[in-house]
Amino acid sequence: MDELHEYQMNLNRREFLSKTSLGLGAAALASILPGCGSKAISGLESLSGKKALSVTHFAPKAKRVIYLFQSGGPSQIELFDPKPVLTNMFGEELPDSVRMGQRLTGMTSGQASFPLAGSYFKFSQKGKSGTWISEALPHIGEIVDELCFVKSMYTEAINHGPATAFFQTGHQQPGRPSIGSWLSYGLGSLNNNLPTFSVLLSRGSGRPNAQPLYSRLWGNGFLPSLHQGVQFRSGADPVLYLNDLPGIDKQTRRRMLDDIAALNQIKHAENDDPEILTRIAQYEMAYRMQTSVPETMDFSDEPEDVFELYGPDSRIPGTYAANCILARRLAEKDVRFIQLYHMGWDQHDNLPVGLGKQCKDVDQPSAALIKDLKRRGLLDDTLVIWGGEFGRTNYSQGKLTPENYGRDHHPRCFSIFMAGGGIKPGITYGETDDFSYNIVKDPVHVHDFQATMMHLLGIDHEKLTYKHQGRRYRLTDVHGHVVRDILA
Repeated sequence: MDELHEYQMNLNRREFLSKTSLGLGAAALASILPGCGSKAISGLESLSGKKALSVTHFAPKAKRVIYLFQSGGPSQIELFDPKPVLTNMFGEELPDSVRMGQRLTGMTSGQASFPLAGSYFKFSQKGKSGTWISEALPHIGEIVDELCFVKSMYTEAINHGPATAFFQTGHQQPGRPSIGSWLSYGLGSLNNNLPTFSVLLSRGSGRPNAQPLYSRLWGNGFLPSLHQGVQFRSGADPVLYLNDLPGIDKQTRRRMLDDIAALNQIKHAENDDPEILTRIAQYEMAYRMQTSVPETMDFSDEPEDVFELYGPDSRIPGTYAANCILARRLAEKDVRFIQLYHMGWDQHDNLPVGLGKQCKDVDQPSAALIKDLKRRGLLDDTLVIWGGEFGRTNYSQGKLTPENYGRDHHPRCFSIFMAGGGIKPGITYGETDDFSYNIVKDPVHVHDFQATMMHLLGIDHEKLTYKHQGRRYRLTDVHGHVVRDILA
């Protein structure tokens, strides 16, 4: 039977049950599935939220992901990839043999000179692994033996919008599903009372007026809208439009949702639009989140030592530190994909000051999150990722002095680190040249990173696909290889 014939006939179990959702099929489902609404609604919710994979392709090492995305492009030269040559050649021209005519942004392509700049910050070796780490990240330096550093990341994108979209969606152009949406679609939820894909944003002190982030980065693209990310905000309404209007009690809300669902079921029976089922499921999720979200956002049960671990900013809602605590709380509740964005890493000028502030924002909370997950027994099956969309140039953008300089975008080599969830700890993978300009060993492309992350979750990145406009799409497009050397 071809796909068109199958669609016309709708001859499969799920379609049959959805068509008979007001009858025996829904009643039977409702008797065994969790839910807080009518029996018919419970059955429909399960159907609309079905996952693509009944079983994973491999035994998963990770159940969930916390992705600490450092928006703007942290400088690998100041943080993870020390290069004495740059210090020794301070102010000298970037050799043509190193640059090799590679693409530059419009911000520096017109510079008459490309003077090399070594790191303002000093490096030292830490841990049993002897990993080199910057003095700007002393707390992360304490946990290097838990981390896997990848120093050979690279991308084709050279500007923020396309580069961030590439990491988050696998494509430089907007409109594709984000990583969290793919995982929601493929693996489904571990907690029916919270979003499978949660998003937290914070603004860095190193560049408070940094480039904004757009909701399309956590959008569902062409996947059903049930899989889009849900943003958690600080303040009285952490999730928008969740609270009931004045005068509406829980019983009234329940009856209203039941009646709306019944009307939507009738409409779905007429035209078979899956987005109608998605809408019913979203209403039901919002109803349950009226209880689960306030509980998750309430830090009053956190002991004093937790706030001390994450640092003084952890008491301020909306900061990176507070969001790291919230990420841990969401992980404890088995939220599948938790995305933190921290803006402000775009130091085109005044880098020593701006980068220092950014590091102060994230150093202690990032290390604390990993320590906290480990002591609670969550690190083994939680994959933590830390990194931005590209690196920075080894030459100064604008005027260079020993105390002040800036760096432009550099896509050809940069660093990230990962921990937990099946990643080999205490290692450094990949190597750049003496100028931190080109990769000389073990390159890792954005699609390789995505393929590896999905592998750790038990997914073959080539097999999780979605048919859209006549083509089967996947997160890694037609690329990507699992980096097996970093797997535990």
